[in-house]
Amino acid sequence: MTNLFRVALVTGASSGIGAATCEALAEPGVGIAIHARNNTDGAKRTAGRVEELGAIPFIVHGDLTDQDIVTRVVEETTGHFGRLDVLVSNAGFADRRPIGEIDRPGYEASMAAMMNAFFDLIVAARPWLERSPAGRVVGVSSFVAHAMGRGLPTFPATAAAKAGIEAMARAFAVQMARFGVTVNCVAPGFVEKDSGSHTAIAPERRAALESVVPIGRFGKPAEIAAMIAFLCGPNGAYVTGQTIHVDGGVTL
Repeated sequence: MTNLFRVALVTGASSGIGAATCEALAEPGVGIAIHARNNTDGAKRTAGRVEELGAIPFIVHGDLTDQDIVTRVVEETTGHFGRLDVLVSNAGFADRRPIGEIDRPGYEASMAAMMNAFFDLIVAARPWLERSPAGRVVGVSSFVAHAMGRGLPTFPATAAAKAGIEAMARAFAVQMARFGVTVNCVAPGFVEKDSGSHTAIAPERRAALESVVPIGRFGKPAEIAAMIAFLCGPNGAYVTGQTIHVDGGVTL
């Protein structure tokens, strides 16, 4: 596809932070591959908003715990657009089960959906990023890898998976720096969910949790997406190997 100056692939983009990121990246001359595992309706809504903003949407589906599907998602994106400049790895889930309750399959499910999927994505995207004039990678981490205690909920398996993404991103940042590719992570705090979507935090606990956030509220998906878009844009060209916390101060 011609006349595009940038193409982005955003995983987990049918709702929440992923959908907001697609909107934040959308502008004329940009192609955006909108990944969803099962939420086709949500992906279509995201595609409609992206198109309204002048960008060209393309929906890709698949369970990113399967390495072959990750490869196919990247191949479909590059086959459709002819390039890939920006990768935002956002897909994942939260598991609150404590050590002793979560079993090995549950632990491995977190690793497969987040850390392993991130690894498979950067492996598949690497050749395209190397030839991009402004390659960008952003992994979406979480405060749960950093903030524990003080009445905060703990997510052992999720925390381990997200911490792994951050470490891998730093290593990849070193590898890709000579190509001008930046690799960073954004670690959100508590973030508002779309109406009707799954949440790991019971609604009745929200007020108590907001009280431990210095800014006093949950973040909005668009606020997280704004940082991701900055790191993916020209003004983020000298930032690499970092984890940026967008959490209202919860990790202070």
